[in-house]
Amino acid sequence: MEALSGSLALELAPTRVNTIRPGYIDTDLWRVMSNNEREALKARVRKSFPAQHAGTADDIGHAALFLMTNPYVTGTVIEVSGGENLVPSVF
Repeated sequence: MEALSGSLALELAPTRVNTIRPGYIDTDLWRVMSNNEREALKARVRKSFPAQHAGTADDIGHAALFLMTNPYVTGTVIEVSGGENLVPSVF
């Protein structure tokens, strides 16, 4: 995705192309899990990620708003993961 974002930013300039790479986001997908599974996942996220919680759709929306309103950002990948990329995977 990172390479594609950069390639498209070069190819389509001056149209801006950026990518959002989300981490664990609390969405309806989590609701298909049993309560025990969901709580176990939330506990692993709290224990392992620097933010100590899963993200929300609003977190992704804030990143998208930044990308849409900053005319000088292009070819960028923004990670919205609560610091998940900073720690070894627990999943």
